[in-house]
Amino acid sequence: MPLVYEMKLEGTKQQYERLDQAIRTGRFVRNSIIRAWMDGIIKTRSDAYTYCKVLSDNPEFPWASQLNSQARQSHAERAWASIERFYRNCAAKIPGKKGFPKFKKYQVRDSVEYKTSGWKLSEDRRNLTFTDKFEAGTFKLWGSRNLHFYQLTQIKRVRVVRRHDGYYAQFLINHTREDYKELTKKQSGLDVGLSHFYTDSEGNKVDNPRFLRKDERKIKKLQRRLSRTKKGSKNRGKARNRLGRAHLGVSRRRNDWVCKEARRVIQSNDLVAIENLRVRNMVKNHHLAKSINDAAWYRFREWLEYFGRIYGVPVIAVDPKYTSQNCSKCGEKVVKTLSTRTHKCPKCGYHADRDENAALNILKIALKKLATTVGHTESNASGETLPCSEVETPPSKRTRRKRKPLQ
Repeated sequence: MPLVYEMKLEGTKQQYERLDQAIRTGRFVRNSIIRAWMDGIIKTRSDAYTYCKVLSDNPEFPWASQLNSQARQSHAERAWASIERFYRNCAAKIPGKKGFPKFKKYQVRDSVEYKTSGWKLSEDRRNLTFTDKFEAGTFKLWGSRNLHFYQLTQIKRVRVVRRHDGYYAQFLINHTREDYKELTKKQSGLDVGLSHFYTDSEGNKVDNPRFLRKDERKIKKLQRRLSRTKKGSKNRGKARNRLGRAHLGVSRRRNDWVCKEARRVIQSNDLVAIENLRVRNMVKNHHLAKSINDAAWYRFREWLEYFGRIYGVPVIAVDPKYTSQNCSKCGEKVVKTLSTRTHKCPKCGYHADRDENAALNILKIALKKLATTVGHTESNASGETLPCSEVETPPSKRTRRKRKPLQ
């Protein structure tokens, strides 16, 4: 899995305007390919690449030729990825909307992506120069990452990302990260929630930080200030920027906390079991949508799987069906409402916290799933043949041959 290092770009106002032009051109290329696909001009990925050349040679769009050719191809890949996703959803016959490709409009958070050309790093790896025809110039890189550990040939892509607080350069490095961890002889099942961020199978609870709730008063104040400004004015742009910075701070603190917590869980366990939650469906409940999004359950799962690959710890996602209802001791189904926070089994008398009981069930299901998977793998790898009674013998050639009609 490649690494992505991010560093902030420091430049002048004119340089930032040139980057805005490059970002706008990349969006134009993507939208043009979507339109050509709708009109039937583009039918394959290679057609999308070829259409980039058509756009750059068109005298009606002189700005398209100013963007680097490989950057145009990157945005063609983005457009075709949305088209392929639509085709996959149609083939799978998923219910509801299939994700028909849409035109991308202007947003503050946007990006332009270069491949191996169109940019150049200085010898000290602290300055980045863009060499396309937009002539954005040289930017100073600010960040804690050291690019000296990697060769220039390992940097496969450079993405310029615009946010409310500035412009950033993301370096996609072809390097597989692996780390060593001592065995702890511990296995943990995690049941995520809203009152507590998660409860493990040993009964340990981690409080939910609720970053959005803590800054909600400040964000509401900034939203009211934004609504009072006149549309199209400079004050409205400043108010929008202040509101975006506030949301960006909440998102960064949440992601940082989730990342550190996921790494701590992986380093302290040899196996981690989690629920395969469909958060997109859960946020349809408008009473809990804000709290669920603030909890960042899916982001926590992504970091768990990422660190699990690095440290060699299996992370198993199980079906959450009946994990809160079934008893972890005897398996008896005990129906509970959301307000019932204690599990009391009438059959075996087991008494425990609702979330702890669910975490134990999640761990048991994960261990059973792992044992089944390993068993199938070992039986297939052993090369043993099944008994003759279980194998269907194919008919011989003489049996399959059609008889000649009698004369």
